[in-house]
Amino acid sequence: MWPTCPKNWATFLTGVSKSISVTADFPAAGQVFDYHYLWKWQADRAETEGRKKRPSCVVIVVTNQAGQHVMFIAPITSKAPGPGRSALEIPQTEARRAGLEMDLRLWVILDELNADILETSYTLEERTPRGSFSPAFTDAILREVQRLRAAGGLKLSNRS
Repeated sequence: MWPTCPKNWATFLTGVSKSISVTADFPAAGQVFDYHYLWKWQADRAETEGRKKRPSCVVIVVTNQAGQHVMFIAPITSKAPGPGRSALEIPQTEARRAGLEMDLRLWVILDELNADILETSYTLEERTPRGSFSPAFTDAILREVQRLRAAGGLKLSNRS
């Protein structure tokens, strides 16, 4: 359980979440940002900083008990996922919408996420997204994260 998330933080994975008003500089599900993503293996080694900025996708934003906005963020990579990993390959149309490289195969890694509080985030430096995935592709990401969470296969790294 993550102290920065609601006791029932997983409600976001069942479709029950508090409605959040969105402003122009407020991250939304499906948006892609350059983000210092911290891989779970790095967090397990007590590292606190992502080693490089990489495109990352906001999976969903929920409000915690303190009224802060918790972003759940998935990394995007050009490295093919290894055996046992869960990822969704990004079609070229979606890559174009999200402002990603078009000449590379890309994946959204779905079996690990960063949890970061928007109001205190030091890792989300640029609040302007590169672009956004379509609602259908964003829903596919969320459905797979829901499935992984239900099966106990979702790993989180707390960034705040």
